[in-house]
Amino acid sequence: MSDDRTPNMPHDVPSVEQIVQAVREWIERDLVPATTGRIQFHGRVAANMLGIVERELEMGPAQREAHRQRLASLGVDSDAALAEAIRSGALDARLGDVVSAVRAAVEDKLRVANPSYFAT
Repeated sequence: MSDDRTPNMPHDVPSVEQIVQAVREWIERDLVPATTGRIQFHGRVAANMLGIVERELEMGPAQREAHRQRLASLGVDSDAALAEAIRSGALDARLGDVVSAVRAAVEDKLRVANPSYFAT
């Protein structure tokens, strides 16, 4: 998340991160406990989605750069190019590198979508 002391130029506070966090917390703290059934379920889904947005805002830039570097190390510039290189056999000799890159990409996605998979 953004440091509260750092201006969110050109925008003022609250930042996007702060807004998303405040809405998620309101849903979790006030809305979900005050409802039942379908509304409560949808409230939980909404809070979960806002949690995903928060984590993507926080981790997304670093994850995008790491993914770009992983692809570049394999000599491709996109997921589509990686898939094509795998299909064509161009990366058969680098199977370990491909598996490592794909595993890291999946782990990054899970850290955003559901970090509880990494809880010890």
